[in-house]
Amino acid sequence: MPQTMDKAKTVARYEQVKAFIIERIDCGEWEVGHRLPSEHELVEKLGVSRMTIHRALRELTADGIVRRAQGVGTFVAQPAKHVELLEIRDIVDDIVASGHQHRAEVIAAETIRADSDLAIAFEQRASTRLFRTLIVHYEDDLPLQLEERFVSPQFAPDYLEQDFTTTNPHRHLYGIAGPEEIEHVVFAVTPPPDICSLLQLKKPEACLQLVRRTWVEGRVVMKGIFTYSGNRYSFGGRYRA
Repeated sequence: MPQTMDKAKTVARYEQVKAFIIERIDCGEWEVGHRLPSEHELVEKLGVSRMTIHRALRELTADGIVRRAQGVGTFVAQPAKHVELLEIRDIVDDIVASGHQHRAEVIAAETIRADSDLAIAFEQRASTRLFRTLIVHYEDDLPLQLEERFVSPQFAPDYLEQDFTTTNPHRHLYGIAGPEEIEHVVFAVTPPPDICSLLQLKKPEACLQLVRRTWVEGRVVMKGIFTYSGNRYSFGGRYRA
């Protein structure tokens, strides 16, 4: 009898499929290298559509939780190595310190409703109101960073009123309150066409993507996704062991 997903739950069906798979990985039932059931088998087992299964597996692949081999199957991936970033680096300071000129182009500044992924990131309900900005940072005439930020209106109610061609979002938010807790995760990604266009990449190439969340007074106040061309920028740090 199929283990059907609970239709009464408000969580999206593909999120339930992701949770089902992650739970089996976390409990050790499916170890690194284990071949997952086929999409057809998961459809039969969970009672959801093929499209739902496909989206869940696509997002788990993007998150590095599973890997897909064309014509072979989907397997539990080896966890990515995790290292600490020792400081928050301001792209404007980096550009100016290197002797170049910084310029910002605002692509979007809007109010949105959180989808399920953002709701989880902000530890809030789905459809929670958030501010979103999308900004390209240039070093001279070369786009160096694509910055996408989601900000809690309760933390920064006048965020969208700022002119981010002259005001740095990083400094504006820090001027309200410095974070009490910071989460950094770095990925290697192949960007979709829209990001390639904004970063002026002639063809898809490996990019670095830093995902950051910050907490103030125990609440998530900002999630940022910062994408860099892999051959234009690098992360680094030095510390005494």
